[in-house]
Amino acid sequence: MNISKTQTGDSITLVISGRLDSITCVQLSNEIDSINKTGNFNFVFDFETLDYISSAGLRVILTTQKHANATNTKLEIRNITDSVREVFDMTGLLPILTIV
Repeated sequence: MNISKTQTGDSITLVISGRLDSITCVQLSNEIDSINKTGNFNFVFDFETLDYISSAGLRVILTTQKHANATNTKLEIRNITDSVREVFDMTGLLPILTIV
C-alpha cells in the first residue's frame, strides 16, 4: 500500500493505493494518528487506486469517522471503486460514511 498526503487549508487528502489489509492498515493508522496529533483536520480519503480493503482496513476508516464525529470535523471518501463500494455496502457502512 502507498499513501500520498496533501494538505489544503484545514483538509488533508490521503490517496491510498494498493491493498488496505491487516498488515498495511497499521501504516494508515499511524499516519492518521500522526496527523491528529498536530490538530483537528478534515480528512479526504481518495480510493481511486485502492484495490482491496479488509475488515482491518474498515476498522481504521470507522475509527477515523468516530474521531471526526468527536472533534466536529469531517471524513469524506472520494473516487471509490466498485469493489470497495461493494464491501462498504455488504457491511452496512454506506449510510455511515460520506462517499462522493
